[in-house]
Amino acid sequence: MSFRRLRFGELLGLIGAICVIASLFVRSYSAGALGDLDAWNTFGPAVVLELAAVCAALAMVLSALTERSPALPVSSAVWCVLLGLIGVIAALVRVFERPDHATEVCFGVYLALAGSVAILLGAWQVLRDERPSMYTPARPEPRPRP
Repeated sequence: MSFRRLRFGELLGLIGAICVIASLFVRSYSAGALGDLDAWNTFGPAVVLELAAVCAALAMVLSALTERSPALPVSSAVWCVLLGLIGVIAALVRVFERPDHATEVCFGVYLALAGSVAILLGAWQVLRDERPSMYTPARPEPRPRP
């Protein structure tokens, strides 16, 4: 398992997954009398969809690191595009919603949005990019002409 096999898209997806995971523990909303709220205090469908995008991004990175053939990394990137798009929509919903009478949207929500966008763009880049081959291409000897 070599990290040199990761391309720009996979690295971007990994950075996005780290951002979304970090956003779970950072202040997301300020609710006045209730104090600060993080993603665990306001856990709902949007957070679950963002976590699904994180799982897809991590699966994309792990399949790129461990697989020899491009079949599984490409299929995981396809699913990562779909779940990344859903994660971006869920992160946008979290930007505009105000749970528990929150008065202010804080850094954690924007970090989750940036991470979700990075996951989507990274998966899109993986599908655009061609994997450099692990093996040198075969160059068979040409047949002699009669």
